[in-house]
Amino acid sequence: MRCSRNQALAGALLVVAYTGLIASADGITKLLAGQYAAAQLYALSGAMVAGFCLLADRLPAVRGGFRTKCPRAMALRSGATLVAAVCFFYAFRLLPFAEVFVFIGLMPLLAGAMSGLVLKEPVRPAAWAALGAGFAGVLFLFPGGVASATPGHLVAFAAAVSGTFSMTLARFIGRYESNSLAQVFYPNLTLCLVMLVLLPFVWVPMPLADAGWAAAYAFLLFGARWLLVVALRLLASYAVTPLMNLQFIWMAVIGAVFFGEFPPAATYFGGAIVIASGLYLVWDQFAPAMPRLRNPGRLQTDP
Repeated sequence: MRCSRNQALAGALLVVAYTGLIASADGITKLLAGQYAAAQLYALSGAMVAGFCLLADRLPAVRGGFRTKCPRAMALRSGATLVAAVCFFYAFRLLPFAEVFVFIGLMPLLAGAMSGLVLKEPVRPAAWAALGAGFAGVLFLFPGGVASATPGHLVAFAAAVSGTFSMTLARFIGRYESNSLAQVFYPNLTLCLVMLVLLPFVWVPMPLADAGWAAAYAFLLFGARWLLVVALRLLASYAVTPLMNLQFIWMAVIGAVFFGEFPPAATYFGGAIVIASGLYLVWDQFAPAMPRLRNPGRLQTDP
């Protein structure tokens, strides 16, 4: 049990680090989305992230090559990552930064459903209650209400669905192999190759500063995705995704400081509910079924 708790703690800390890295990468996406097409950013960043994977694999402590025992699942994960990346790119172009978080906040509910269907992981009733509370918090985050949905909101929802599916597949693959770099390499190689086909039709010359931002984005994305793949091996996916909602704090700060976006008080209230539900699900990982005294002198365990 101690090992299980240590794994849960390590997974939780990795996800916290992930939220900071991915929120920073999302900020760069929003910065560049108004000036360039998705193909231009992702052809460059996908190539750089794949290159970082090749370099990292040269380290003796990491070296494991890029063979996979789950080629079909890896192909599905790569395709889902491609769809999620493109959808999030245009969601950041069409919606305020903090508003995109509304759909990131939906990912725990989606992960709960997908983990049951794809991974056959049982989700405790109390955890479903926490997921429901998180969804209620998401409703607070929606500034204009559900009836005010726009094409940008639909694109963001598609991003949440495909992104959650990609993460669920990452946990599935992690059951059969521990080669985390392969799970970062193939999705980004796919992203690069697909976007290279479209690149000649959308290319716009990039000043050196914007090329630097693209490189920074690739570096942050590489670190974030590597951490997330490792975390998904240590912590159940329905607990990882709520903890990812901590990135709301990062997104609110980045939106205010760099883009002048100040969400209303209801947004912060909803964010607090979502984050609280995520912390509860992490605690649920720390507290597996314990013996309980149901009758005097007799110890039983939960079924």
